[in-house]
Amino acid sequence: MRFQAAVLRSYEDPFAIEEVILRTEPAVGEILVEIAGCGMCRTDLAVRRSAGRSPLPAVLGHEGAGTVVRTGGGPDTAMDVGDHVVLSFDSCGHCRNCRGATPAHCDSFASLNLFGGREEEAPRLTDATGGALAPRWFGQSSFAEYALVPARNVVRVDPALPVELLGPLGCGFLTGAGAVLNTFGAGPGDTLVVFGAGAVGLAAVMAATAAGALTVAVDRHPGRLALAERFGAVPLPAGTAGLPERIRRLTDGGAQYALDTTASSPLVNDALRALRPTGSLGLVARLHTALPLEPGTLDRGRSLRHICEGDAVPGLLIPRLTGLWQAGRFPFDQLIRTYPLADINEAERDCDAGRVVKPVLLPEGRSR
Repeated sequence: MRFQAAVLRSYEDPFAIEEVILRTEPAVGEILVEIAGCGMCRTDLAVRRSAGRSPLPAVLGHEGAGTVVRTGGGPDTAMDVGDHVVLSFDSCGHCRNCRGATPAHCDSFASLNLFGGREEEAPRLTDATGGALAPRWFGQSSFAEYALVPARNVVRVDPALPVELLGPLGCGFLTGAGAVLNTFGAGPGDTLVVFGAGAVGLAAVMAATAAGALTVAVDRHPGRLALAERFGAVPLPAGTAGLPERIRRLTDGGAQYALDTTASSPLVNDALRALRPTGSLGLVARLHTALPLEPGTLDRGRSLRHICEGDAVPGLLIPRLTGLWQAGRFPFDQLIRTYPLADINEAERDCDAGRVVKPVLLPEGRSR
């Protein structure tokens, strides 16, 4: 099967739209999806800084959504041709964490999603000359017209929804909303401060507002703060003097929860100081350097943890988020700008420059 995909051949080169060849039919437990749209996530772009750990050349993309066109059958493949689906992260399904309904902490998460995928899949996707492309990224490689995915990645959605816009619910929006609804379990009367009003942070703001929590958003971009305010948060510029004290005043003695999406050491320390006793800080961004914690920041029962994929079971959280969207309480579509797949390099530049919160790439014929 031949189709168009965006191929990254080196860590420095732009993406190239190429013809690729899928050299197999779906196996048992697999599904072939025609991609309607795929979000661009910071994790896709971080491949350029992965110091060679992510194999290239590869087709990236891990926020895909589309229509099932073929299935391999099997007891775990509860999908039919024509179903609309959102694709999420891969997991093994049999380790202790997967069996315990925490697939984001799968023992094989890094190998399946970041560093090569399932070994048996290595030769199945090639370029037009037969050159091997890396196994599927996050079980998807959905910067393409089609993606062959494990059934575990797939969540069926209402066909009345705009499927081309739903892909970011599989990762970026899932992470922010899941941190609030799953990790923190925030609800009415709770207080939350979000550091970094990008796609993950703004999804957290929307989820917190839907849950009835008081939210403060911190960012250095006025436009992002304006969005956070539109979605119900109190906006605070990142350079505000005495930032932790200001947050404590706004939250009646300190926030119960804080979410950092920036990986900035000064902001992480500010976040801890902004917490009330027994408050919790969650980190979603990957740290690339040591994190120096200032004296006193973890006193009085405060805690610090990393959050992966919003601690979500995608099959449970994605329908919850689409239901909130249909009720007008999770307006994630307001964060999206669409681009033809052929304009992937423009989308990457706009994302890097902060001109767009969430780019979504549409294959040929689906441009809006």
